[in-house]
Order: sequence, then C-alpha cells, then structure tokens
Amino acid sequence: MTCVLAIDIGGTKLAAALVDEAGSILRSATRPTPREEVMSDLAALITEVMDGGPPPQAAGIGCAGPVDLASGTVSPVNMPSWRGFPLREEVQKLTTLPTVLAGDAQCFALGEHWLGAGRGCTSLLGIVVSTGIGGGLVIDGVPLLGPTGNAGHVGHMSIDPYGERCECGGRGCVERYSSGPNMARWALENGWSPGAASLANGSVRTSVPLQGGQDGPTDRPERTQDHLKSPMNLAGKPHGHHDSPTKLAEGTQGHHGESTRHPEAAQAEAAQADARTLAQDAAAGDPIAVAAFQRSARALAGMIASTAAAVELTAVVIGGGVSAAGEVLFEPLGNALDDVSGLPFVRAVQVKQSTLGVRASLAGAAQLAWRGLS
Repeated sequence: MTCVLAIDIGGTKLAAALVDEAGSILRSATRPTPREEVMSDLAALITEVMDGGPPPQAAGIGCAGPVDLASGTVSPVNMPSWRGFPLREEVQKLTTLPTVLAGDAQCFALGEHWLGAGRGCTSLLGIVVSTGIGGGLVIDGVPLLGPTGNAGHVGHMSIDPYGERCECGGRGCVERYSSGPNMARWALENGWSPGAASLANGSVRTSVPLQGGQDGPTDRPERTQDHLKSPMNLAGKPHGHHDSPTKLAEGTQGHHGESTRHPEAAQAEAAQADARTLAQDAAAGDPIAVAAFQRSARALAGMIASTAAAVELTAVVIGGGVSAAGEVLFEPLGNALDDVSGLPFVRAVQVKQSTLGVRASLAGAAQLAWRGLS
C-alpha cells in the first residue's frame, strides 16, 4: 500500500502518521513535546509509527515556526531548545526519505483545503487560534509559503498601530488580543474570577467541545455532531495507535492585584485561568468573559477583513483550541465582520469552523509529502 509519513510538531505535542493517497491514517502515534532532547523523542515516535507498517514514499513535516525553507531549519517560539535546528535534514537522515517542510499553521490550511472545511475553496485562509495565532494561505489549490516559508503569519498583523506591545516586539498584533493566554490575561486584569459564573449556574460546563464543527458556509456556525466524523478517519480510531485530543490554550499567571484570599484559593483560581474556563464563563454569561471574546473577535475580524482585501479570500477556516468555544467566539466574530467589512468581495468571505480539528496539520503535512512526489 502506498503511503507517506506525516509529522506534526508543536509546543505541546508531537504527532506522526502513515497516510495513504485518500487521506486515511494507517498508523499513528503521539507524545508530549519535551523541553529538551526533542529530536530524540521525535525519532522514537517516527520509528514507532514506521516499524511494522507499509514503507512510506516521502515525509512531510509541519512545525511550529518561524521556519526557514531555504535551509530547512526551524526556531519554534515555544521550543527554546531548537534555534536554527536543521529539522528537514535530521528527519531525512533518520528516514532516508525525500522530506518537505512547512509551518504547522500552513499545514493546517492545506489539510483543511484537502479534506476539511476548505475543500473546493479557490482562495483560503486557515487560522489557528490557540496559545498563539498562526495562519496559512492556499491560493488556487497551492500553498502560499513565501520566500522563507513564513507567509500567512496573520497573528502578527497589526490591527492597532497604537495598541499593546506584542511579545514579538511589534505593536497591536492580533495575537496580543486574540490568543488564549492573552484573552485570559486581559480578563484577569479586568476583574474576571475564573469559574465563578459557571459555578453560580450550578455546574461547570463540560460541553464546550475540544474540536470540530460543521462544514457549512456560515459566519456563525451551528454546533452539530458532524465534528465526530471525518473524511480522513481523523476523529475516529485509526489503525495502530491512538492520538490524544488537543487541550485548550493554557492561561497566564493570574491577577496581580491585592487579595485577601487564602493562598490555596488563589492558586486554584490561577489554575483555572485559561481559555477553556473563559469560554465556559462566557457561555454562562460572565460579562468580563463575554467582553474578552468580543475583544478577541473584533481583532480577528479586522485581520480577516484586511487579508481578504489584500488577496481576495473566498473562505476562512478557523481551528485551534480557542475555536472550540463555538458560538461564544463565532457569534461576536460574525457581528464584528459585518461591522468592519465594506467592499462586497470582502463581505462575501465565508467563515467556517475546522472540521478536522487537531488532525488538520497532520493532514496538511501528508499533503505536502504527496505534492513533493508529484
């Protein structure tokens, strides 16, 4: 059976799979990303997936960036042990396979275009909203990577030249307003008590899903059971090993204001101060949590409208942990897009939720490998 090796490398998880031409997973495995010796764990993961399976014809890698396609090196922000790391060369040496590399968010966009919510789109922007914000463009069916492989870095588009200073050094970046940790940070700074609204309603909501959504063309997607299915068998049980679902973005350190609470209570609050809890509280009606999602949505809307005006997008697919909030995010996003979009071709852009969820980047890495063979 003909297949390729797909590899997805992020700050929290390493994943690898053997994928056939139809997008079906033959074997797969995941493991947490270690702080040090990442390549050793990745090598063990690749060996685990390849041993006993059909021999792959090529390897495709999606890795957190920045990346440098010319040299095949990567310097992921959340992986400090890799700076200018020769990832493409190391995987090629390990596997002896033709190996191609791209950013993980670019692979997300390519995966959704191949098998997910972006199928049939002529001009697609894929956005991953999680611990950070990444993006990728697929134009006329071809991934737009740029000279160094960093095209589509929409999380660091400035939507406010007088705005907050971003961790990247820029000012007013979307990521500063819309990533999970930054949403939680802003909410805490404005008096959010994590979990209070959910508990006041009787229970903590556990129904905020981890991934998926419908594939219909809508600015405000309804939650359905479609996210339990996938053309790639990505949400079911693949042959071989099982993957773990991606968690919502972790939060920040908590509010630094004065407090008379017991230290253990403060620690409990800090532990809950993440995007998952923020989404639960917003769904329960907490006004600060709702405001945090509205603020995030408006920043995303400004970025989407600007990108659509520049490259004439036909569709936007949004994934990542924060997107799992569903209507809590997509309803204010639709409203904000209606407000900030003016030109007819910008207003015509369809915003969809990812249907591949945590497997989209792996699907894109597989598609990269297949394209390299053609």
